[in-house]
Amino acid sequence: MASIIKYFTDYYDWTLTFVDPRSKGWFLVDSPKPTFWLLVMYLTIVWIGPKIMRNRKPFKLNGLLVPYNLGMAYLNGFIFARLAESAIRLKYSIFCEPCRQISTPDEMQIVDAIWWYYFSKLLEFCDTFFFILRKKDNQLSFLHIYHHSTMFVFWWIGIKWVPSGSTAFPAIVNSGIHVLMYTYYGLSAIGPQMNKYLWWKKYLTIIQLLQFSGALVLGFNGLRIDCEFPLWMQYTLCGYMVSFLVLFGRFYVSAYIDDHKKRKQEKTLANNNLLSLKNQNIVSNGVDNAKKDE
Repeated sequence: MASIIKYFTDYYDWTLTFVDPRSKGWFLVDSPKPTFWLLVMYLTIVWIGPKIMRNRKPFKLNGLLVPYNLGMAYLNGFIFARLAESAIRLKYSIFCEPCRQISTPDEMQIVDAIWWYYFSKLLEFCDTFFFILRKKDNQLSFLHIYHHSTMFVFWWIGIKWVPSGSTAFPAIVNSGIHVLMYTYYGLSAIGPQMNKYLWWKKYLTIIQLLQFSGALVLGFNGLRIDCEFPLWMQYTLCGYMVSFLVLFGRFYVSAYIDDHKKRKQEKTLANNNLLSLKNQNIVSNGVDNAKKDE
Protein backbone atom coordinates (compact mmCIF):
# COMPACT_ATOMS: atom_id res chain seq x y z
CA MET A 1 0.00 0.00 0.00
CA ALA A 2 2.84 2.37 0.86
CA SER A 3 4.46 1.75 -2.53
CA ILE A 4 1.15 2.43 -4.32
CA ILE A 5 0.68 5.71 -2.45
CA LYS A 6 4.28 6.70 -3.24
CA TYR A 7 3.71 5.89 -6.93
CA PHE A 8 0.69 8.17 -7.17
CA THR A 9 2.40 10.87 -5.13
CA ASP A 10 5.42 10.80 -7.42
CA TYR A 11 3.16 10.80 -10.48
CA TYR A 12 1.24 13.83 -9.20
CA ASP A 13 4.51 15.65 -8.42
CA TRP A 14 5.61 14.94 -11.98
CA THR A 15 2.38 16.33 -13.45
CA LEU A 16 2.94 19.53 -11.47
CA THR A 17 5.91 20.25 -13.71
CA PHE A 18 3.61 21.11 -16.62
CA VAL A 19 0.59 22.76 -14.94
CA ASP A 20 -0.63 26.01 -16.46
CA PRO A 21 0.91 28.92 -14.51
CA ARG A 22 -1.90 31.33 -15.44
CA SER A 23 -4.29 29.89 -12.85
CA LYS A 24 -1.65 29.52 -10.12
CA GLY A 25 -2.83 30.83 -6.76
CA TRP A 26 -6.51 30.99 -7.77
CA PHE A 27 -9.18 29.87 -5.31
CA LEU A 28 -9.37 26.03 -4.99
CA VAL A 29 -6.89 25.47 -7.84
CA ASP A 30 -3.39 24.90 -6.46
CA SER A 31 -4.04 21.75 -4.41
CA PRO A 32 -6.37 18.82 -5.12
CA LYS A 33 -7.29 18.62 -1.44
CA PRO A 34 -10.14 21.18 -1.44
CA THR A 35 -11.77 19.56 -4.47
CA PHE A 36 -11.30 16.10 -2.96
CA TRP A 37 -12.79 17.00 0.43
CA LEU A 38 -15.67 18.92 -1.13
CA LEU A 39 -16.43 15.84 -3.21
CA VAL A 40 -16.28 13.64 -0.09
CA MET A 41 -18.67 16.07 1.65
CA TYR A 42 -21.05 15.92 -1.31
CA LEU A 43 -21.12 12.11 -1.44
CA THR A 44 -21.52 11.92 2.34
CA ILE A 45 -24.57 14.19 2.20
CA VAL A 46 -25.97 12.13 -0.69
CA TRP A 47 -25.63 9.01 1.47
CA ILE A 48 -26.78 10.34 4.84
CA GLY A 49 -29.21 13.08 3.75
CA PRO A 50 -32.15 10.84 2.73
CA LYS A 51 -31.74 8.89 5.98
CA ILE A 52 -32.02 12.10 8.02
CA MET A 53 -35.06 13.23 6.03
CA ARG A 54 -36.81 9.85 6.14
CA ASN A 55 -39.15 10.68 9.05
CA ARG A 56 -39.34 14.40 8.40
CA LYS A 57 -41.70 16.42 6.25
CA PRO A 58 -40.25 17.69 2.95
CA PHE A 59 -39.25 21.32 2.86
CA LYS A 60 -41.07 23.70 0.52
CA LEU A 61 -38.23 25.63 -1.06
CA ASN A 62 -39.96 27.47 -3.90
CA GLY A 63 -38.89 30.83 -2.49
CA LEU A 64 -35.27 29.66 -2.71
CA LEU A 65 -35.47 27.55 -5.87
CA VAL A 66 -36.64 30.38 -8.12
CA PRO A 67 -33.73 32.79 -7.41
CA TYR A 68 -31.22 29.93 -7.24
CA ASN A 69 -32.13 28.51 -10.64
CA LEU A 70 -32.46 31.89 -12.35
CA GLY A 71 -29.16 32.94 -10.74
CA MET A 72 -27.48 29.80 -12.13
CA ALA A 73 -28.97 30.57 -15.56
CA TYR A 74 -27.44 34.06 -15.34
CA LEU A 75 -24.04 32.70 -14.24
CA ASN A 76 -23.95 30.22 -17.11
CA GLY A 77 -24.99 32.98 -19.51
CA PHE A 78 -22.08 35.07 -18.22
CA ILE A 79 -19.64 32.16 -18.71
CA PHE A 80 -21.00 31.46 -22.20
CA ALA A 81 -20.69 35.10 -23.27
CA ARG A 82 -17.14 35.50 -21.92
CA LEU A 83 -15.89 32.30 -23.53
CA ALA A 84 -17.60 32.83 -26.87
CA GLU A 85 -16.49 36.47 -27.09
CA SER A 86 -12.79 35.69 -26.62
CA ALA A 87 -12.85 32.46 -28.68
CA ILE A 88 -14.32 34.38 -31.63
CA ARG A 89 -11.78 37.21 -31.33
CA LEU A 90 -8.92 34.71 -31.09
CA LYS A 91 -10.36 32.75 -34.03
CA TYR A 92 -10.28 29.47 -32.13
CA SER A 93 -10.67 26.39 -34.31
CA ILE A 94 -13.52 24.12 -33.25
CA PHE A 95 -11.59 21.08 -34.53
CA CYS A 96 -8.27 21.61 -32.75
CA GLU A 97 -7.02 24.49 -30.62
CA PRO A 98 -3.80 23.95 -28.67
CA CYS A 99 -3.63 25.25 -25.11
CA ARG A 100 -0.90 27.89 -25.35
CA GLN A 101 0.28 29.32 -22.05
CA ILE A 102 0.12 32.97 -23.08
CA SER A 103 -1.42 35.79 -21.10
CA THR A 104 -3.05 38.13 -23.59
CA PRO A 105 -6.30 39.75 -22.35
CA ASP A 106 -8.49 37.45 -24.44
CA GLU A 107 -6.64 34.31 -23.38
CA MET A 108 -6.89 35.36 -19.73
CA GLN A 109 -10.59 36.05 -20.19
CA ILE A 110 -10.98 32.43 -21.30
CA VAL A 111 -8.94 31.17 -18.33
CA ASP A 112 -11.06 33.30 -15.98
CA ALA A 113 -14.31 31.98 -17.51
CA ILE A 114 -13.07 28.38 -17.24
CA TRP A 115 -12.47 28.96 -13.52
CA TRP A 116 -16.00 30.27 -13.13
CA TYR A 117 -17.25 27.23 -15.05
CA TYR A 118 -15.35 24.93 -12.66
CA PHE A 119 -16.73 26.85 -9.65
CA SER A 120 -20.27 26.58 -11.06
CA LYS A 121 -19.93 22.79 -10.79
CA LEU A 122 -19.47 23.24 -7.05
CA LEU A 123 -22.58 25.44 -6.86
CA GLU A 124 -24.51 22.77 -8.77
CA PHE A 125 -24.15 20.45 -5.77
CA CYS A 126 -27.10 22.44 -4.45
CA ASP A 127 -29.29 20.72 -7.05
CA THR A 128 -28.79 17.47 -5.13
CA PHE A 129 -29.19 19.06 -1.69
CA PHE A 130 -32.53 20.56 -2.72
CA PHE A 131 -33.74 17.15 -3.93
CA ILE A 132 -32.84 15.69 -0.52
CA LEU A 133 -34.55 18.47 1.45
CA ARG A 134 -37.68 18.14 -0.70
CA LYS A 135 -37.58 14.31 -0.38
CA LYS A 136 -37.33 13.88 -4.15
CA ASP A 137 -35.30 10.70 -3.68
CA ASN A 138 -36.35 9.40 -7.11
CA GLN A 139 -34.23 12.21 -8.58
CA LEU A 140 -31.09 10.95 -6.82
CA SER A 141 -30.25 8.56 -9.65
CA PHE A 142 -26.82 7.20 -10.45
CA LEU A 143 -26.77 9.47 -13.51
CA HIS A 144 -27.43 12.57 -11.39
CA ILE A 145 -24.76 11.81 -8.78
CA TYR A 146 -22.20 10.59 -11.34
CA HIS A 147 -22.72 13.70 -13.46
CA HIS A 148 -22.36 16.20 -10.60
CA SER A 149 -19.42 14.56 -8.86
CA THR A 150 -17.29 13.82 -11.95
CA MET A 151 -17.85 17.20 -13.62
CA PHE A 152 -16.49 18.98 -10.53
CA VAL A 153 -13.33 16.83 -10.52
CA PHE A 154 -12.68 16.92 -14.27
CA TRP A 155 -13.03 20.69 -14.48
CA TRP A 156 -10.58 21.15 -11.61
CA ILE A 157 -8.15 19.22 -13.84
CA GLY A 158 -9.12 21.52 -16.70
CA ILE A 159 -8.52 24.80 -14.87
CA LYS A 160 -5.21 23.56 -13.45
CA TRP A 161 -3.65 22.03 -16.57
CA VAL A 162 -5.51 23.14 -19.72
CA PRO A 163 -7.66 26.23 -19.03
CA SER A 164 -7.81 27.39 -22.64
CA GLY A 165 -7.60 26.07 -26.19
CA SER A 166 -9.93 23.18 -27.03
CA THR A 167 -11.06 23.09 -23.39
CA ALA A 168 -13.18 26.17 -24.10
CA PHE A 169 -15.59 24.52 -26.55
CA PRO A 170 -17.21 21.96 -24.22
CA ALA A 171 -17.64 24.74 -21.65
CA ILE A 172 -19.21 27.08 -24.23
CA VAL A 173 -21.76 24.49 -25.35
CA ASN A 174 -22.53 23.15 -21.89
CA SER A 175 -22.93 26.57 -20.28
CA GLY A 176 -25.29 27.57 -23.11
CA ILE A 177 -27.40 24.46 -22.49
CA HIS A 178 -27.38 25.17 -18.75
CA VAL A 179 -28.88 28.59 -19.42
CA LEU A 180 -31.90 26.81 -20.92
CA MET A 181 -31.94 24.10 -18.26
CA TYR A 182 -31.84 26.40 -15.22
CA THR A 183 -34.33 28.76 -16.82
CA TYR A 184 -36.67 25.78 -17.15
CA TYR A 185 -36.12 24.79 -13.50
CA GLY A 186 -36.61 28.38 -12.33
CA LEU A 187 -39.88 28.77 -14.21
CA SER A 188 -41.19 25.39 -13.05
CA ALA A 189 -40.44 26.34 -9.42
CA ILE A 190 -42.79 29.34 -9.71
CA GLY A 191 -45.79 27.02 -9.67
CA PRO A 192 -48.13 24.80 -11.73
CA GLN A 193 -49.45 27.87 -13.56
CA MET A 194 -46.20 27.83 -15.55
CA ASN A 195 -46.64 24.25 -16.81
CA LYS A 196 -48.27 25.34 -20.08
CA TYR A 197 -45.07 27.22 -20.96
CA LEU A 198 -42.75 24.28 -20.13
CA TRP A 199 -43.54 21.85 -22.95
CA TRP A 200 -39.90 21.88 -24.07
CA LYS A 201 -38.37 19.80 -21.24
CA LYS A 202 -38.04 16.76 -23.52
CA TYR A 203 -35.91 18.75 -25.95
CA LEU A 204 -33.36 19.64 -23.27
CA THR A 205 -32.36 15.98 -23.03
CA ILE A 206 -32.19 15.73 -26.84
CA ILE A 207 -29.91 18.79 -26.95
CA GLN A 208 -27.69 17.24 -24.26
CA LEU A 209 -27.41 14.01 -26.25
CA LEU A 210 -26.44 16.02 -29.34
CA GLN A 211 -23.86 17.85 -27.23
CA PHE A 212 -22.25 14.59 -26.08
CA SER A 213 -22.32 13.17 -29.61
CA GLY A 214 -20.65 16.28 -31.01
CA ALA A 215 -17.98 16.27 -28.29
CA LEU A 216 -17.27 12.59 -28.95
CA VAL A 217 -16.87 13.22 -32.68
CA LEU A 218 -14.53 16.16 -32.04
CA GLY A 219 -12.56 14.08 -29.53
CA PHE A 220 -12.02 11.26 -32.02
CA ASN A 221 -11.16 13.82 -34.71
CA GLY A 222 -8.54 15.35 -32.40
CA LEU A 223 -6.96 11.91 -32.03
CA ARG A 224 -7.15 11.33 -35.79
CA ILE A 225 -5.42 14.56 -36.76
CA ASP A 226 -2.97 14.34 -33.84
CA CYS A 227 -4.13 17.65 -32.35
CA GLU A 228 -1.53 19.51 -30.31
CA PHE A 229 -3.45 18.94 -27.09
CA PRO A 230 -2.70 16.53 -24.19
CA LEU A 231 -3.36 13.03 -25.51
CA TRP A 232 -4.65 11.73 -22.18
CA MET A 233 -7.23 14.53 -22.17
CA GLN A 234 -8.49 13.47 -25.59
CA TYR A 235 -8.91 9.83 -24.53
CA THR A 236 -10.54 10.87 -21.26
CA LEU A 237 -12.98 13.12 -23.11
CA CYS A 238 -13.98 10.32 -25.50
CA GLY A 239 -14.54 7.81 -22.69
CA TYR A 240 -16.45 10.34 -20.62
CA MET A 241 -18.74 11.25 -23.52
CA VAL A 242 -19.48 7.57 -24.19
CA SER A 243 -20.55 7.15 -20.54
CA PHE A 244 -22.85 10.18 -20.82
CA LEU A 245 -24.37 8.97 -24.08
CA VAL A 246 -25.17 5.61 -22.49
CA LEU A 247 -26.58 7.06 -19.25
CA PHE A 248 -28.50 9.97 -20.77
CA GLY A 249 -29.69 7.71 -23.58
CA ARG A 250 -31.13 5.25 -21.04
CA PHE A 251 -32.76 8.15 -19.20
CA TYR A 252 -34.34 9.46 -22.41
CA VAL A 253 -35.72 6.03 -23.33
CA SER A 254 -37.08 5.50 -19.82
CA ALA A 255 -38.50 8.99 -19.30
CA TYR A 256 -40.00 9.64 -22.72
CA ILE A 257 -40.27 6.53 -24.91
CA ASP A 258 -41.17 3.89 -22.28
CA ASP A 259 -43.27 6.38 -20.33
CA HIS A 260 -45.13 7.37 -23.51
CA LYS A 261 -45.86 3.72 -24.30
CA LYS A 262 -47.05 3.15 -20.72
CA ARG A 263 -49.36 6.16 -20.86
CA LYS A 264 -50.70 5.03 -24.24
CA GLN A 265 -51.39 1.54 -22.90
CA GLU A 266 -53.11 2.98 -19.81
CA LYS A 267 -55.24 5.23 -22.02
CA THR A 268 -56.18 2.30 -24.28
CA LEU A 269 -57.06 0.17 -21.24
CA ALA A 270 -59.17 3.00 -19.79
CA ASN A 271 -60.99 3.44 -23.11
CA ASN A 272 -61.62 -0.32 -23.32
CA ASN A 273 -62.96 -0.37 -19.76
CA LEU A 274 -65.23 2.59 -20.55
CA LEU A 275 -66.49 0.89 -23.72
CA SER A 276 -67.10 -2.33 -21.81
CA LEU A 277 -69.03 -0.43 -19.15
CA LYS A 278 -71.16 1.27 -21.82
CA ASN A 279 -71.92 -2.11 -23.42
CA GLN A 280 -72.93 -3.53 -20.06
CA ASN A 281 -75.24 -0.56 -19.51
CA ILE A 282 -76.80 -1.09 -22.96
CA VAL A 283 -77.40 -4.78 -22.26
CA SER A 284 -78.75 -4.01 -18.81
CA ASN A 285 -81.09 -1.35 -20.17
CA GLY A 286 -82.27 -3.78 -22.87
CA VAL A 287 -83.12 -6.43 -20.28
CA ASP A 288 -84.91 -3.88 -18.09
CA ASN A 289 -86.95 -2.62 -21.04
CA ALA A 290 -87.89 -6.20 -22.00
CA LYS A 291 -89.14 -6.86 -18.49
CA LYS A 292 -91.25 -3.70 -18.58
CA ASP A 293 -92.80 -4.82 -21.87
CA GLU A 294 -93.81 -8.12 -20.26
